[in-house]
Amino acid sequence: CPSKTFGGFDSTKDLPDEVITFARSHPAMYNPVFPINNRPIMIKTDVDYQFTQIVVDRVDAEDGQYDVMFIGTDIGTVLKVVSIPKETWHELEEVLLEEMTVFREPTAISAMKISTKQQQLYIGSATGISQLPLHRCDVYGKACAECCLARDPYCAWDGSSCSRYFPTAKRRTRRQDIRNGDPLTHCSDLQHHDNPSGETLEEKIIYGVENSSTFLECSPKSQRAVVYWQFQKQNDDRKDEIKVDDRMIRTEQGLLLRSLQRRDSGIYFCHAVEHGFMQTLLKVTLEVIDTDHLEELLHKEEDGDASKTKDATNSMTPSQKIWYRDFMQLINHPNLNTMDEFCEQVWKRDRKQRRQKPANAQVNTNKWKHLQENKKGRNRRTHEFERAPRSV
Repeated sequence: CPSKTFGGFDSTKDLPDEVITFARSHPAMYNPVFPINNRPIMIKTDVDYQFTQIVVDRVDAEDGQYDVMFIGTDIGTVLKVVSIPKETWHELEEVLLEEMTVFREPTAISAMKISTKQQQLYIGSATGISQLPLHRCDVYGKACAECCLARDPYCAWDGSSCSRYFPTAKRRTRRQDIRNGDPLTHCSDLQHHDNPSGETLEEKIIYGVENSSTFLECSPKSQRAVVYWQFQKQNDDRKDEIKVDDRMIRTEQGLLLRSLQRRDSGIYFCHAVEHGFMQTLLKVTLEVIDTDHLEELLHKEEDGDASKTKDATNSMTPSQKIWYRDFMQLINHPNLNTMDEFCEQVWKRDRKQRRQKPANAQVNTNKWKHLQENKKGRNRRTHEFERAPRSV
């Protein structure tokens, strides 16, 4: 390189011909450098962001060492990815562990730094600096199967929870399988139960109005799990797989049922399937109310029913009355336009209540501050007379 230290050259134009010939025949990098398996380590398609930064942490696990990558994007998110060998280290599997939003406003991540001592990831952007823990084992669930399926080298099942993995911990209770993620082998004491995940099955009862729409929310903790829905009619033991069509739409957050019919009443099961392991996440009982029957319930003009309704309404608290009124408006008008108007009214009322609360809080704060100042003043005057004389 041109330098005044060696030869006193200020520019490459001043270099002798033999130096230029030597540099031309001895380039610093002749061939491109490829990854070990001659392919990109991670591929993401159909996304609305680009990668901007990357840092790598080598983590010790039960079955070896793994490279955990933290990849920053231009919208302020961080992808946590681990490369897992399939049969050999030349055949790698990229597993997306987490996708975390760092900043409230979308902004490009311009700097990233790992502190292995503090176990923190420091992220910088044009709007500020933030930090994230390298491991969040509690987000993977509260069961051995879920912790094993996460395949996070930082985490392991310790017998009671999914917690930080330490190589010096006792092997008898520790369970971790990064390469295969097989809960049936490592959580064998749970595989013979009806619910292998070890958690209590969540059960819900939902009521819907005929010809309206309803949404059954169910999303697995693992981003690699495939959701599988089943339907069971009432008083029937057979479970059928739900076929997706124009009326039943499956999304990442759950199942949308449009134009409800009476035959949709029954029990819905949400399963998560991963690595051949299936666990039931949710059991929903859906009751569809007939439109004609609903109209009869809402528009009864009998004096006895009217008096009962009036007495029941009078016994309610103000908050319960508002909830009862909103609920009756909602089920009486199951069309989309009225739904939007109803939600807008609820939001306006909530915003009005929030504006009133700070004003009342400010009045109470000023009153308390005034009392405290009076109390302090009285204490100072009292102590002035009780103070002992100073010694000379």
